[in-house]
Amino acid sequence: MMTYSRRSLLTALICSAGMALTTGSAFAAKKNLVFSGGPAGGTFQVVANAVQVYDPVKASKQFRVRAQSSAGSVENLRKVNSGKAHFGVVYSGHVYLGRNGKLKNDTKNYEDVLAVSYLYGAPAQLVVRKGSGIKSLKDLEGKKVGVGNAGSGAFANCELFFSHAGIWDKVERNAMGYNDAAQAFGNNQLDAFWLFTAFPSGAVIMAAQTNDIELINLGAEAESLGFFDEYPYFSKLEVPAGTYKGVDEATPSFQDSALWVANADLSADIVYEMLSTIYTDEGLAHMKQQKKTFKEMAIETGVNGIVTPLHPGAERFWKEKGML
Repeated sequence: MMTYSRRSLLTALICSAGMALTTGSAFAAKKNLVFSGGPAGGTFQVVANAVQVYDPVKASKQFRVRAQSSAGSVENLRKVNSGKAHFGVVYSGHVYLGRNGKLKNDTKNYEDVLAVSYLYGAPAQLVVRKGSGIKSLKDLEGKKVGVGNAGSGAFANCELFFSHAGIWDKVERNAMGYNDAAQAFGNNQLDAFWLFTAFPSGAVIMAAQTNDIELINLGAEAESLGFFDEYPYFSKLEVPAGTYKGVDEATPSFQDSALWVANADLSADIVYEMLSTIYTDEGLAHMKQQKKTFKEMAIETGVNGIVTPLHPGAERFWKEKGML
């Protein structure tokens, strides 16, 4: 017959094993989430990194977030749609075009990419040397131009805009990221380079340290070409005077909205928790500390620029906040 002490020991061992199993199950249930950002020197990667390192996100019992670099908007659209990434940053225009099978040379419908929130407005910027004689898009014909790295939103929007203007096949295109373009521009290997990112851009600041620069008035070009009529998800804005060294006048341009997006199959509870964590006073202050660009992030602007369906978790959150 089993003695009391032996029976007690066996009970304790069984309880310990049960607790270990429960703890192990809880640990295993913590979901690894990939947040697809962008290339070095771009704001997309700053978004992903900022979310990954925020202490309340790191403390979540539901998930871990891992920032992952990418080529940018179009690649993020594809990665999030396929489930290779759970979150990403994608321009509103690409979410719209992708959902409707209207991406350049790509008729696939990317319907599993759902909006989470508006992050910031991303304006087009075209940098040239002061005194170069390049004053318009037509003046770029035959010139060496950095057009963004392949797979990025910068590249896709450059192709869209330059094709609309009829010069895409008339420039010597160099597909490269912003920092590489700024360095090549500084070494006189480029006559101009294009960006589609929030200002001030570190790459443009870098370029202005080695050259006197100017920004082309892209707003006037877009207006005269009927670009806003053809692509209504773009909006007008100006790059303020003094944003960059030597650029002392405001420069009209146009912008798309950078959106936080999620895969449609991701749990609504996780999306809701992420928004509830980031869209607090402390969370928004953390984002602004990472980059001034994120000063646009607020409850009041949370659904700006979104023209496609919201993720159910985001819809719940923004309804509670009175934004829908």
